[in-house]
Amino acid sequence: MNSDQRINANKRGLSSKVYKTFRFHPRNSLLLIFILCFLTACPAQKFAVRDVAIERDGQTVAVVRAEIARTDGERSKGLMYRKNLPDGEGMLFIYGKDEMLSFWMKNTFIPLSIAFIAYDGRIVDIKDMYPHDQTSVTSSRSVRYALEVPQGWFSRAGVRLGDVLKTGEQ
Repeated sequence: MNSDQRINANKRGLSSKVYKTFRFHPRNSLLLIFILCFLTACPAQKFAVRDVAIERDGQTVAVVRAEIARTDGERSKGLMYRKNLPDGEGMLFIYGKDEMLSFWMKNTFIPLSIAFIAYDGRIVDIKDMYPHDQTSVTSSRSVRYALEVPQGWFSRAGVRLGDVLKTGEQ
C-alpha cells in the first residue's frame, strides 16, 4: 500500500490490514460474480416436486411438474424471484382446509396463471396474474389448492374449468 492509499484508507476509517484484505483483485471479483449469479439463479429453498395430472372425463388432458408448497413459509415464498418458468412446470399450493385464497405477485418477475382448485381436485377458477402486481387475485369460493403455471399454459394445454387435478391428496 503506498502512502496515498494508506491516507485514503485511514480517512475512511480502514486500517492498512483491512484495506489489504479487501483490495481489488480480478480473481476476487470473479469469485464474487460467481457467488452472486449462483445465489440469484438458484432458489434458496428446495421444494418437493411431483408430476400432477389434470383429467377430464377420466382422460389425462395435461401433466404439470409441480413444486409443492405445503408450509406457511413455502407458500409465502412461492415463485418469488424466479426469472423463468418453463411450460409444463408450476407450483402447487396445498392448504389443510378449504378457505378463500388470495395471491399477489410481489417480487414475482414472470407472468403467471393460477387455477383455484376445490377439495375434490375440480378447477373452479383460472385467472391471470402480472409481474409485481400487488393487487390480490382471489378465489371465487373456498378452495383447498392453487396451481400457478406460466401465463397462458392452461389454455395452451387444453385445461379448462371443471377439469380435475389429481393431487394424490383427495
